[in-house]
Amino acid sequence: MNKISKAEELEVFKKSHKLTLDIYKVTENFSQAEKFGLVSQMRRSSSSICTNLLEGSHRLSRKEFRQFVGIAKGSAGELKYQILLSKDLGYLPEREYLDLRDEIEQISKMLNGLVKSLTDTDTDTKIGKER
Repeated sequence: MNKISKAEELEVFKKSHKLTLDIYKVTENFSQAEKFGLVSQMRRSSSSICTNLLEGSHRLSRKEFRQFVGIAKGSAGELKYQILLSKDLGYLPEREYLDLRDEIEQISKMLNGLVKSLTDTDTDTKIGKER
């Protein structure tokens, strides 16, 4: 059995954390006028993915964890639009936009897989109690 004792061990968590760091880095160069607008939204959306994975993994049931994975997927969707908007406003070069979009799409697929594993009753992936 493939037992995962901590959400931080999940590949989707690691990739999402890297994405958050990437978003913080690229938004450093955005207009100061966007500091409390788009920059703040992008940083919250990206960090929300990992935040919800961790919070959900500390809940009492797989059903609750699955719900938080769904919220994380919603945050990935928000971020996907926000990077498109950033590109169209001229804050994000095309190449960076494409790279970030690919990362987000990969994370979304991984989150779908996690939802499925938490839905299947006979799955080998379980989140342990020790945290």
